[in-house]
Parts: sequence; C-alpha cells; structure tokens
Amino acid sequence: MDRELVINAFRSGGRGLFCFAISPFRALCRCIQVVHRGQIWATAEQLDYLIDLVAQVPSLRVVNANGDTLVTPREEQVVALVAEGLSNREVARELGLSEHTVKKYLFRIFDKLGISTRVELVLYAVNHGDHRAAEWLPGGSA
Repeated sequence: MDRELVINAFRSGGRGLFCFAISPFRALCRCIQVVHRGQIWATAEQLDYLIDLVAQVPSLRVVNANGDTLVTPREEQVVALVAEGLSNREVARELGLSEHTVKKYLFRIFDKLGISTRVELVLYAVNHGDHRAAEWLPGGSA
C-alpha cells in the first residue's frame, strides 16, 4: 500500500487499513472486530510508515482541542520516547526510572487519552505533534 495513502488514512482518523489484494476475506472480519473494539488494524509495513513519520516529528505536546496540556511534563517525555519506538525498559533507562514506573505512567496516559495500546499512543502523538513540547536529554538526564 502506498506510504502517503497509509499516513493520510491514519491522519484523517482511520483506525485500520485493509487490502483484499494482500489479505484473505477472513482477515476482514477480524479487522472489523478489532477496529470496533477501538483498537488499530495495520500491517507491520504500515506501522513502519507511521514510525518513520514519528521520527520526523521534532517533539510532542499532548493537548486537547483548546491547547490545554493533558499530561504532565514527565508523561510527555514518556510519550515522546514511546513514539520514538523505545520499549518500556529503554524508556526507563533513558529517564532513570524503573520499568514498573514507566508502566504506571503509560496506564495513566492511556486513561487520560482514552486509548489502550502503544500503537494508538504513537498515532495520537503523530496527530498532536507540536514544537513547544517538553524534550528529553539522552542518557537519563532530564
């Protein structure tokens, strides 16, 4: 599937992409169920397109429609690192936290944003990127 088509579909609020040319009809049923539950349906290639796009976003700020910050500065750092593709362990190492603390941050972030997966968090970050975001310094210093 064309990279721009995938990116534009998710930017426009799409929750899943399906192509009969590469997937059997049975997979369409699964796709519908997954999207209906509020999750994301995408191939590894489509997710790669989104991750590449996130890597181009200089920084993030998680805000509502009025521009009000929804998460704390530390939670913004966690969002930014997850959006860069880091695992919980890697996020913990970068921020000098335990993995357990990172998981707690993610649960709070998911709850605040009304999402349930890392993919949804990355998509949210892509759609709400902003140059005013809190940034982090590699190596655990913030």
